[in-house]
Amino acid sequence: MAGKIPQDFIDDLIARADIIEVIGRRVQLKKAGREFKACCPFHDEKTPSFTVSPGKGFYHCFGCGAHGTAIGFLMEFDHMSFVDAIESLANTMGVEVPRDESDRPARRYDELFALTESVAKHWQGQLRAHKVGADYLAGRGIDDDTARRFGIGFAADGWSEILDKFGQTPEAAERLLATGLIIRKDNGKLYDRFRERIMFPIRDQRGRCIGFGGRVIGDGEPKYLNSPETVLFHKGRELYGLFEARQALRHIDRLVVVEGYMDVVALARHGIDFATATLGTATTDEHLNRLFRLTDNVVFCFDGDRAGKAAAWRALENALPQIREGRQIRFVFLPDEHDPDSYVNEFGATAFVNAVDNGVALSDFLISELANQVDMQTVDGKARLAELARPLVNSIPAGVYRELLMGSLAEAVGLSAAKLDKMLQQTAQPGKESSPQGKFARADNTGTSMKSGQPSVVRRAITLLLNHPAAADKLDVEKLAGLSRPGIDVLQELIETVQAEPNISAAGLLERWRHDERGRHLGKLAAVEVPDEDEFDPALELSACLDQLALAGRRERIDFLIEKQKLNPLTDDEKLELRQML
Repeated sequence: MAGKIPQDFIDDLIARADIIEVIGRRVQLKKAGREFKACCPFHDEKTPSFTVSPGKGFYHCFGCGAHGTAIGFLMEFDHMSFVDAIESLANTMGVEVPRDESDRPARRYDELFALTESVAKHWQGQLRAHKVGADYLAGRGIDDDTARRFGIGFAADGWSEILDKFGQTPEAAERLLATGLIIRKDNGKLYDRFRERIMFPIRDQRGRCIGFGGRVIGDGEPKYLNSPETVLFHKGRELYGLFEARQALRHIDRLVVVEGYMDVVALARHGIDFATATLGTATTDEHLNRLFRLTDNVVFCFDGDRAGKAAAWRALENALPQIREGRQIRFVFLPDEHDPDSYVNEFGATAFVNAVDNGVALSDFLISELANQVDMQTVDGKARLAELARPLVNSIPAGVYRELLMGSLAEAVGLSAAKLDKMLQQTAQPGKESSPQGKFARADNTGTSMKSGQPSVVRRAITLLLNHPAAADKLDVEKLAGLSRPGIDVLQELIETVQAEPNISAAGLLERWRHDERGRHLGKLAAVEVPDEDEFDPALELSACLDQLALAGRRERIDFLIEKQKLNPLTDDEKLELRQML
């Protein structure tokens, strides 16, 4: 397809891309504080120096200097062109790549985010205005503070409430369709998707409303209705309540995965802030990637009935490729007729936490479920158990966890661990694929360097800006006018880019400098650890850097004029300038 891809689409794609997800599919990453590390896939090394920052959205190798965004990684690792990398990344996110030549301009995501947020606030107001919604929540034990924290609202009965309020023009109606808030009939008529339901806004990791879940009041069907797949919302990637959990907890020791919105909200009402829910779908690889980026301890909580056991088994199968030493997965099965919502309301928070603490380890659940399918009193039954376990064990990455599980399985079937392992190894093990490390090693062309010494203030300012782009929004770039020290031109361009595009991310800034020889040095500076915004004010710090640079520039100009007048008389303008600066 011909036509240039709009830059604002590229910027937003980079900002929304989950770089841990992209790289983690190709390189085995290990969590290290706020970041992830691995042996660099672009040069041979034994000690990991390849760092991936989910917060900044880029990777950097301190060994060979390789760095970039999710797009850059696809280009380097998969040998894609720039356009192919964009299309590949967009495809995994369920987004269509727009082109400038289209008669219809590309839809800006920020317009859609603004729309969903406005609708969420409207429904919150409707909750206060309609007693039926407020009474329903009160009857479920949800107080006003909890409802406000999760942004719970109410969609009143009627076929066109949202359409009439937010879709009064054809363009506005198209935006409602794009976010799944209205539906178009075969005859072209439009109507609201959500009617007479308690509404739960679904937020992404940045707190933006990307979709909704609606719980019917009464006996209507379906009981729960979610937003459809849209450019903003992909239920296989998102987890309800995860943003609220991150807001409530500075450090997340564990996360409990439950099945419903009300489960999350009810647990939070009782002070259990570490719960999140899948959105009407089985737990996916992308869900697990997101969970394990926040904690190494994940607990799945299901009803104790047959459906709950089936859902738990699906979660186990999807979790096995993600298991490695340091990670722990457990399963909690509540008594029949109870879900987390009813259980915590009847027995209290302490009882629920105790149930979580005493959950069944993944290995124990796996072996017990397989053992239930065979006759463990016979040789044939034990052999059958080993055969059932083969594909499951072979999906686990090689490492300590796999070896320990193999030992438990061997004990169950009455074989030595070595003999059982040899038998299971008769088929290929996905966890032992050949490593790409070293295949794409490249030289480190250093290019022009930003010198040490005096320009360190410039480097400090660039480092701050790359880590906290929004801090440059109000800077007075005129303070740098006339300065000629190394790196000033780069700093000015970065500030001007941020001020022209306030929503651009650190990764988006780096992507702009991909083809500039100075981009390598920006990657190094962006990889520097700086404090979080709650520990200092990056905007104040950046402003101080500019003041320091401006002051140093004035001193240099004063020194120059003083030395010049020793040799030749100054012009009247130069004399005036010198007096003003002195």
